[in-house]
Amino acid sequence: MKIDILTLFPEMFAPLKTSILGRAVESGKLEIVITDIRDYTLDKHKKCDDTPFGGGAGMVMTAQPIADAIKAVDPEHKARRIFMSPKGRTFNQSVVFEYGKYDRLLLLCGHYEGVDQRVLDLFIDEELSLGDFVLTGGEIPAMAVVDAVARYVDGVINAESLKQESFASGMLEYPHYTRPQEFMGLTVPEVLRSGNHAEINKWRENQSKKITKERRPDLLNKE
Repeated sequence: MKIDILTLFPEMFAPLKTSILGRAVESGKLEIVITDIRDYTLDKHKKCDDTPFGGGAGMVMTAQPIADAIKAVDPEHKARRIFMSPKGRTFNQSVVFEYGKYDRLLLLCGHYEGVDQRVLDLFIDEELSLGDFVLTGGEIPAMAVVDAVARYVDGVINAESLKQESFASGMLEYPHYTRPQEFMGLTVPEVLRSGNHAEINKWRENQSKKITKERRPDLLNKE
């Protein structure tokens, strides 16, 4: 999978070069390309924003550099083009699976008060939100999308691990324990030390249902 990210602040994406995603990129399983929108502005001062028509606080990102950046990195519109926006549909695990079916994604990160609507109308397929809150820009949401989707690229993470995590089965994940057997007076549940895999699986399923019922009963209501 190839993921293009268009941003005014490419330095914010350094975390994508580390840990699991960094190794996936190094091994060729994943390609992440960060494009600086400022490289495409026609303004001699590299300006990419201006005051909004109709007045109001803040600045709006101008259409020209964004349009030219998109045309440069995805000239044939082969990528699913997504604008990170609090006005978009809410990102969740079903969207992760949906995006995982694409060979290419393009994520546009807005900043300041927003982006000229015309570039969205002409070049963007959809808007996507992390939730009902506002951040200073689309960079952090874009990183969240990349991290969530990349985990399902073949070979990035062990397939068995993906089957047992939260939301994969429609419920939240069961608790995990490791050594030592006792820590500050709390011990690992006996069933996990029994070696009886049928009972262990039963315990994990019951714990998932219990946690989901307590914390996210809405997930159970979807069944």
